[in-house]
Amino acid sequence: MKIISIGEVLWDVIGDIEHLGGAPLNFAAHAKKLGHEVLFVSAVGMDARGERILNRMEELGLSTHYLHRSHDHPTGWVTVTVDASGQPEYVIHRPATYDFPELSQNDIEVLLSPAPDWIYCGTLQQMSVVAHRLTMTVLEHVPKARRFYDVNLRIGCYTPELVHKLMSHATIVKVNEDEAFEIAKMSGESYIALEDFCRTCAERFRLQGICVTRGDQGCAILMGNCYIEAPAYPVQVSDSVGAGDAFSAAFIHGLASGWKPAEVADFANRVGAVVASRPGAVPDWTMQEALSLK
Repeated sequence: MKIISIGEVLWDVIGDIEHLGGAPLNFAAHAKKLGHEVLFVSAVGMDARGERILNRMEELGLSTHYLHRSHDHPTGWVTVTVDASGQPEYVIHRPATYDFPELSQNDIEVLLSPAPDWIYCGTLQQMSVVAHRLTMTVLEHVPKARRFYDVNLRIGCYTPELVHKLMSHATIVKVNEDEAFEIAKMSGESYIALEDFCRTCAERFRLQGICVTRGDQGCAILMGNCYIEAPAYPVQVSDSVGAGDAFSAAFIHGLASGWKPAEVADFANRVGAVVASRPGAVPDWTMQEALSLK
């Protein structure tokens, strides 16, 4: 598959250690590891952190061609604290260069030729008028490409109007359980059961599918009329940063492979669990490690 990922790239600062992060970049790295052609669109500053991102992306096998560089703002970074259960909390420092991506007309033509199979985006970067306008331009140029929207809500980095608009452009939407509750609330709907939420969203936004990550409870997915809940794989959690992004990459991989919904959900749970068992958002892992989980 050819996948375009549009969004933030930044450093997750956990204590004294900095890990490369940003959900769209994490997703791109994991999708690349799964064997797909992935083109990442973002921006970094003309600073040391920006240089390190360029070097790290090259190590991950990701092209930096569509990574705009600017003196106007610093490379993005986030302070991350991890609680006793391994769940992260974030302080996002903005504005950052990822809020101001740029593509020339020639860049857009090359990026979209041939047309991508999937376009991925989240919410955080889309709060930027510049980034949102660029994303909508890309979507308008390739109306037949499927769209994966990872809602990925962060405090102060979304509005109900933006979330609804992005969901209306999506083919597949991914949320976690807390986000499902928040989306139901912002939509003026009562949250009764997970299946009801999935079916209501799919109908309202004309989605082909929706997946809900549930931590140590696994995930729930609705594909067409098929709703299933798939159990998690128990692992010793190091930190869960990036696990949801790995889940997203594995989910798209399963769909592209023509697997049944239960197989897609199982594989996504496996990959998410392997990543959660290791520090950082883009640790080393192998397909064999994911498939060997019991």
